[in-house]
Amino acid sequence: MRKEIVVLSALAILGVSGAARQADKTAQQTAKPAAQTEKPTTATAAFVIPPDAAKQVNPVKPTAASIAEGKQIYGYDCAMCHGADGSGKGDLAADMKLTLKDFRDAATLKDMRDGELFYIIQKGKGDMTGEGDRQKPEGIWNMVNYIRSLSKKTPPAKAKTTG
Repeated sequence: MRKEIVVLSALAILGVSGAARQADKTAQQTAKPAAQTEKPTTATAAFVIPPDAAKQVNPVKPTAASIAEGKQIYGYDCAMCHGADGSGKGDLAADMKLTLKDFRDAATLKDMRDGELFYIIQKGKGDMTGEGDRQKPEGIWNMVNYIRSLSKKTPPAKAKTTG
């Protein structure tokens, strides 16, 4: 009789623990779809530049020195994706299969204010990491000047002459 009680007790314990495991498993399965339906806020949120940031005016004049400084920083931090010439065809962009804007085309940035460019460079956008605190504001404004200068370097297309 004692063996029967021990066996029945063991079976009862196994049954209870098995039921508890099954309940946990069921709870996890029901929790998964709910978690999967939640939308990630950072990935799906629209990128918005605050109006105050967009209205900032570049305090750094686009002098040769400013553009040279901006080019140097751009070469270290931006060229790997945006291309050394601003074409948007850097090695890392190609590896990541990213399609980036061509800064050499004047139309690319014509509707963007300097403040918007500053904000994107400082904070980042999408896969792009921002400069954050690594760069002083003057350095970022120099990069804005350099990026703007890229479209001015492309010579206008010459009309063919016959003759």
